[in-house]
Amino acid sequence: MLRNLFAIIGLVVVFAGLIAAPYVMDVKNRFAEFDEKALDTYVSMFQQILETGNAADATVWKAQVNESLTADEVDQTIKFVANEHNIKNVGELPLSKQVEAMSGKPYRFVKIYMFCNAMTAAQMLDYSDSYAAYLPCRLSLVEDKKGRLWIYTLNMDPMIYGGTPLPPELKAEAIKVKEIMQDVLARGAKGDF
Repeated sequence: MLRNLFAIIGLVVVFAGLIAAPYVMDVKNRFAEFDEKALDTYVSMFQQILETGNAADATVWKAQVNESLTADEVDQTIKFVANEHNIKNVGELPLSKQVEAMSGKPYRFVKIYMFCNAMTAAQMLDYSDSYAAYLPCRLSLVEDKKGRLWIYTLNMDPMIYGGTPLPPELKAEAIKVKEIMQDVLARGAKGDF
């Protein structure tokens, strides 16, 4: 009876392999067309999901703000660094103030900043209209439930490296914007004007 059970299990495994083989080969062939950093990007994201159980954590970069800094000081630094890089502040959403106004109750500090380089945005849109969902670049200053301040921004690596290679000029521009957003994140967290 045990031998028959193992034979059935073996048959199921072989059958599943035969069904899955064309799919696996198709994925492998398609992935070979992707940017050389695509696999590393997705592996890193998947590891983050496994660690946290939260897909949103895998799609952002974050930095804890130096505890000696106030939200106002970080706000000023974020704006200063973005301006230094000539990336336009196209809007701000003081979310905590809006929540307080609507609920009538205090809410922890949350402010969302929107930055954009219109010419880079146009290049991204000319490549694919789907990039409109990523515009403008957002950065959030968030007070966590323990009262610590954090800065979050979108992990741009899947957008840059996650599919077939971007045209070289567009890729260079996208990497430049990524570096700017990472600089705003890092310097904002340190209060580094």
